[in-house]
Amino acid sequence: MRIGVIGMGKVGASVAMALLARGVVRELYLHDLNAARAEGEALDLAHGAPFLRTTTVRAVSLGELYDCDAVVIAAGRNGKPDESRLALLQDNAGVARSIGGQLRHYRGLLVMVTNPVDVLTQVLLEASGLPPARVLGTGTLLDSARMRLTLGHELGVAPQSVHMHVLGEHGDSQVAAFSSASVGGVALRAWPGWDRAREPVLAAEVRNAAAQIIERKGATNHAIGLATAYLLKWALGDEQRVITVSRWQEGRAGISGLCISLPAIVGREGATLVLEPALDELELAALHASAAVLKKASASLAS
Repeated sequence: MRIGVIGMGKVGASVAMALLARGVVRELYLHDLNAARAEGEALDLAHGAPFLRTTTVRAVSLGELYDCDAVVIAAGRNGKPDESRLALLQDNAGVARSIGGQLRHYRGLLVMVTNPVDVLTQVLLEASGLPPARVLGTGTLLDSARMRLTLGHELGVAPQSVHMHVLGEHGDSQVAAFSSASVGGVALRAWPGWDRAREPVLAAEVRNAAAQIIERKGATNHAIGLATAYLLKWALGDEQRVITVSRWQEGRAGISGLCISLPAIVGREGATLVLEPALDELELAALHASAAVLKKASASLAS
């Protein structure tokens, strides 16, 4: 596999490291507007290659990324303490638009990581002109993993035994789908001793997780790096996994005309089939409210 990463800040470097550590990539191409930074990261990572499977790591120009199977966009600034992801929009939309314009007619997958990831995925899609299935945002993939971890701790079971999606915006309006969650094949709400009053508490814990990390260390980078590496492993391995990613929606759950996270089957051709999530009435209303937040944010770019 040949994968490119654009943006060598903390997130881009963590994505690159995770790709190497998980053995996802044979050729790893790094790009940054600061060419010296990309060269430095490439050298540093290349020196670790003897401990891993044979991998070539080098800094490249943007034009050299056309031969990649996938390109990850991690370019843009990070969030600040007490700043919402949507507050990043104006600063990072121009970056996403420029990159998308330079990757028109690209043949592989584009994966947006930079926040606000949902709106920037839409900006990237529109600027690149690629088919919607091939332009993905990491969306609520990490939020869903955080929720499985949180529920696992709550119930005393391994997170891998928890099946649950966080949907909607990767941000403050995200929706935790408790009504369809299950643990080892048992519906969460039928789990012995489950208290539904805990649901909003746990949802808030997951929703605020990134802010807690940013307050302490300035950025979230390692977990999203791992999440992105696994997303690419599953996609480029054509595993047809059902995961929550942000992509252009065309009617599922009554949502269309924007990028937002819903469960989708992901393989080498991208997120090819979006699934209808099983939601109760309150969750569906919350999902539509989340979509409205993102539509308003997208419209602000045109004003």
